[in-house]
Amino acid sequence: MLATGRALLDPSAVLKTAGLSLDMSYADFGSGGLGHFVFPAAELVGKAGRVYAVDILKQALANIDTQARAAHVNNLTTVWGDIELPGGVSIPEHSLHLVSMVNTTPLIRRTPEILEEIKRLLVPDGRLLVVGWKKDAVALAAAESKRLSPEEIQPIVERAGFRVLKAFPAGPSHWGLLFGRVAS
Repeated sequence: MLATGRALLDPSAVLKTAGLSLDMSYADFGSGGLGHFVFPAAELVGKAGRVYAVDILKQALANIDTQARAAHVNNLTTVWGDIELPGGVSIPEHSLHLVSMVNTTPLIRRTPEILEEIKRLLVPDGRLLVVGWKKDAVALAAAESKRLSPEEIQPIVERAGFRVLKAFPAGPSHWGLLFGRVAS
């Protein structure tokens, strides 16, 4: 039997490992239409916290909005934005404690400028969580040619002004890297 959903990647556990907790602000870049990370995040940050689902696909955001209304989740905002453009995400500067990019490692390699946009939005001691498919992940994962290792991603993120705080297994098919901003 093939594992799916939380068996492959438990977003609550990953977000807790990244230090997400009450009253924090969090954004998931490339959230997709299921809200796999944003709904658990909304619980973790509590009523006084803030969660942003960021995607360029309007239908994905509409799906999250529908789910949020149905579940009475009031601390979640969808944001249409292009994370590849400077200023492409309309979230207040220096307001986020944590930004995640999950299963989007090819985008980081192709457009490292995304990391500048993330730095613009993070508080000075903010963190970046990158989660990717392991190279030997199950068949339902992204094509093997699109799976990058932590060793391939880490130098790209470090060149943009981050340092690794923690490397961890993010489930049987995923790895995780938690970065902090380097003081400038």
